[in-house]
Amino acid sequence: MKLKQTPSQTVGPFFHYALTDTPGQNILVTDETQGDRILLKGQVTDGEGEVIPDAMIEIWQADTNGIYNHPEDPNQAEADTNFAGFGRVPTDSNGIYTFKTVKPGIVAYDDEKQQAPHVNVRIFARGMLIHAYTRLYFSDEEEANADDPILNLVPEERRHTLIALREDKGDLVTYCMNISMQGDNETAFFEP
Repeated sequence: MKLKQTPSQTVGPFFHYALTDTPGQNILVTDETQGDRILLKGQVTDGEGEVIPDAMIEIWQADTNGIYNHPEDPNQAEADTNFAGFGRVPTDSNGIYTFKTVKPGIVAYDDEKQQAPHVNVRIFARGMLIHAYTRLYFSDEEEANADDPILNLVPEERRHTLIALREDKGDLVTYCMNISMQGDNETAFFEP
């Protein structure tokens, strides 16, 4: 009897239905959460500029004081317990994602350097063998962004793909970062 190797599979489309059917996973705050509420939004597109209506976006971030509620953060005991810190949402039929969260604080990089306020982003989509990692930085944090050791690893001509632009519309300050999976304006992605 000859055994056959299992064929490789991509991350979708099953993941979309299995992981994103719980409403409210894109709301990381409660009434008791510390910090300024913000809305993160954007559109996910493919290399041709076509929207991806069935991607899934996950975010993970520090609280407003720059603390992750995670055992590897030495300040975890001081983390805001009313802040989720993690969320996920499917893109809609127009490729749009949104998260209601707080603007994160500055996070230590090492004993000498600081990381600018940022949000870690993971993208899952059909046809991808491995999900993609990127970061979202804030357009109104120019000074902190200029000194961020991770952002400075990205070639200067591509850093703009990681900057979420501030929009002062509606009830919440909104930051918009579109994600392009390929093409001329491809978002800068990081190794896992």
